[in-house]
This record gives sequence, C-alpha cells and structure tokens, in this order.
Amino acid sequence: MSSGMQLLDIRLQRGQTTVFDGMNLTLQQQRIGVIGNNGAGKSSLFRLLCGLEIPQTGQVLMGGAELLQARQHNPGLVGLMFQNPDDQIIFPTVEEELALGLRPKGLNKQQAKTKARELLTERGLAHWAERAVSRLSQGQRQQVCWLSLLIASPQVLLLDEPFASLDLPGQARLARDIAAAPQQILVSTHVLDHVRDFERVIWLEQGKLRGDGPGREVCSAYEKAVAAEISAERAASLNPSNAATPHATTPQTGEPHHG
Repeated sequence: MSSGMQLLDIRLQRGQTTVFDGMNLTLQQQRIGVIGNNGAGKSSLFRLLCGLEIPQTGQVLMGGAELLQARQHNPGLVGLMFQNPDDQIIFPTVEEELALGLRPKGLNKQQAKTKARELLTERGLAHWAERAVSRLSQGQRQQVCWLSLLIASPQVLLLDEPFASLDLPGQARLARDIAAAPQQILVSTHVLDHVRDFERVIWLEQGKLRGDGPGREVCSAYEKAVAAEISAERAASLNPSNAATPHATTPQTGEPHHG
C-alpha cells in the first residue's frame, strides 16, 4: 500500500491560464473523492498525480520521493482511468488492451493474454476477449479501461469521472469494485452519492481548495453552494435590475487535511 502522495506548493500554468497556484495537498486516506464544477481543476490534479502534467514550480511526491523518480524504479505505481476511454485505449482487441498492463510485471505476450482471458472469464465476459474495442459501446469501453487498471494493480488508482458513461448496473458494479479494492483510490465525479461516504472529499473551485473534510460534510456544503448559485441566477433573471448585486458566498467547509 502507498504511504501517501503529496503536492507541495504546486504552480501549474497552461498557456495563459493558471490552473493551480500554491496548491498543497497530502493524500493518505484510502478513499478520496474530488468534486467541483467543470473547469475546477479535477482532471489537472489527476494528471499531476500520475506524471502526465509537470508543474512549473513545486513538487509531486510519492512516499517521500519525487514521483517521476519513483516511477522510474516502479512504473506501475499510479494508474489513471481517463474521463474519455478513447484517450486511454491503445490496442484493437479487449484482451490485448488488458494484457498491456501486465507487461511491466515481466510477463511475456502470451502469458499476459492468458491472464487477461482469466480476468474476463471471472467477470462473465469471456466472449469479449477477441472483440474489437471499436465495436463496444462507450460504457463497455469504460469498463475495459477499469479492467485494465484492475489487472495492472497499481498502488494508487485515479478515476476521472469513471461513472459517466455507465448504466445503473455498471455503476453499481464499479462502486462495488471500488469498495473492495485494496489500493488507495481517488475518484472525481459529479455524482456525489458515489463519494458521499468516503472518509475524505476535496472540493475544488477554480484551482483552489474550497472544501476538504469528511465526505458527507463536504458534499452537503457543495450542494448548498450550487443551490444558492442557481437561486441567485434565477432571481437575477427575474429581476435584471439587481443582476449586478453581488451575492453572498458560502464559507469553506472543514479544515484541510494534512495526513
């Protein structure tokens, strides 16, 4: 199990846009939810945590070591499930895609394919093995991405909007898998019920930490803030003369976790 990840004084700039400026986080809890509106920085946070984004200043640490150095010694430390499955899937068939995650573990191509077929059989999906990924639905491709992470078994799993394309049975199966997995898992989602019972939820707003604490507390505060924002927008549309009046902001919830 990972001894935790840290962001230390992170500044991330993309073009003219500052995504994070002085972000500090210590991530040690086994289940951490990440919530916030579109553009809040959720996907950027995950890309930092898996090394796909390099900050202009600051450090990303895993177990006290620089993430990129740690991954050179162990490339399977952190796994990211992309929001869009097409950004993740490389190989044409399901079994080849699953087998890819086993190659760093020293298995040859045939051994990796055999393991992939075993996992598919366990899941009642043996008929998917030679199926072309391009013939699968969006939700099925998302399921392939999850199975690829499961079989690779990194120490930390980063799931970016993993429920977005799944039907209700698919969401229930994924939620069950997340609950049972031994690894540390971070889940970004707009469906708050999937993270409400997590021991920790982080609420991002425009690249800043708006809330950080127990899942129920932070999700409730976020829902109230969204309701207040919608109410203010509706009032402004009904009474345009008051549209310029600033509306009250809600206070931060919880104290930031440092471990």
